[in-house]
Amino acid sequence: MLNQSLQFGPLQKARIPAEARERIRILFIAKHVFWQGGLHHEDGNHALYHREIRDVLQGLGLNLSLADSYEALFADPGCDFVFPLLNRGGFLNSEMLLPLLATRLGIPFLGASPILRGLSDDKHLTKLEARSRGVPTAPWAIYRRGGIVDPAACPQAERLVIKPNASSASWGVRDATDWGGARRAIQEIHDEGHDAIVEPFLDGSDIEVPVIMCGGLPSIMPMMLFEQADPAHLRTYSEKRDLVEREDKYRLVAFEDERFSPALIEYTRRMAGVFFPFDYGRFEFRFDERKGELHFLEVNLNCNLWSEKVFGRAAERMGWTHADLIEAILCESLARHGLLETMEAIAA
Repeated sequence: MLNQSLQFGPLQKARIPAEARERIRILFIAKHVFWQGGLHHEDGNHALYHREIRDVLQGLGLNLSLADSYEALFADPGCDFVFPLLNRGGFLNSEMLLPLLATRLGIPFLGASPILRGLSDDKHLTKLEARSRGVPTAPWAIYRRGGIVDPAACPQAERLVIKPNASSASWGVRDATDWGGARRAIQEIHDEGHDAIVEPFLDGSDIEVPVIMCGGLPSIMPMMLFEQADPAHLRTYSEKRDLVEREDKYRLVAFEDERFSPALIEYTRRMAGVFFPFDYGRFEFRFDERKGELHFLEVNLNCNLWSEKVFGRAAERMGWTHADLIEAILCESLARHGLLETMEAIAA
């Protein structure tokens, strides 16, 4: 089994030495890096997130340049390292393009390699990895655009969830109670240019396991729970991006149920081995407290680092500032790529 011996290391802060802050030229690319307003009309709080990361990086005193498009890497931009956050580019598999462009130019970048980014963004392939490693995963069916839409492949359930196979932040999610509804949803997703994945709706709340690299090993930050007032509520893109009022349908809280923590750590260890090294990523599980069941959902590499989301809240629980978190992740990646001879490690 791949990386069977992979173990988790201790969490620790790390500082980029002063000489490296001046020496290493870092290009930060994000769709809303120049944003000046509030919520974006389509991307909502994602615009606030991009601007916040820019402010953090500038606050660290880095040798920083900024860009907001893929064109920044069509030719050599004259930098030593790329911090890519242009994940949702408006076309299928756009998450892979910045890492691919940087790889073509031979420029190291934050996050996993392009092929691993593609593996994690394809929910079907990630679920295959989970199932092969004995990580509990609900049944599912993949319907590729242009392929056969076979009703026999669809899992049997009273309620089905249908979404783009490479969806992020629940973009394009739908539900149905029969094959006819599922078939219409699949066709709509295909018409929008995406593959569709279908799986049973699982009652419960999502457990988020944030993982960062520390000292060359993955390290688990405090787990968080998107606690739902109604375990049957289907969270939407508009809710996750604060484009609609959530009406307290869910809240992000600490997950501290020790009955399930050992299993979550083991399942995350198995999945982290698939994508190692990845700098940072979020491993998601559906938790039905009434049944005492855990099901793996997906892996999000290069995921949201906004201070108001999972990583920011987990860092707060550790006594870290948001800047501590970003610097630790960046410092580890710079060291992994050979751009730092030393880094100032500080015990958390």
